[in-house]
Amino acid sequence: MKHFNIRVSGKVQGVYFRASTREQADRLGVKGFVCNEANGDVYIEAESNEDTLNKFLEWCAQGPARASVDQIKVSEGAVKGFTSFEITR
Repeated sequence: MKHFNIRVSGKVQGVYFRASTREQADRLGVKGFVCNEANGDVYIEAESNEDTLNKFLEWCAQGPARASVDQIKVSEGAVKGFTSFEITR
């Protein structure tokens, strides 16, 4: 089990990025949360095995159809034991 902190920059708010991220996380079995940041970024904490997280990161680098991702920053963190994937504010 791994924990990734993911920050996505670009046109990522107002394009259903959070809802699409939750759908993708549920599809892959990723646990954690996604939220909008005041600066226009989207912040995600995600937990799963490394292979699944890598697939999730590939999706995050593209995002939903209306998004335009400029940059994705990933750092590893301590596993928190999330039990679901939520959209937070």
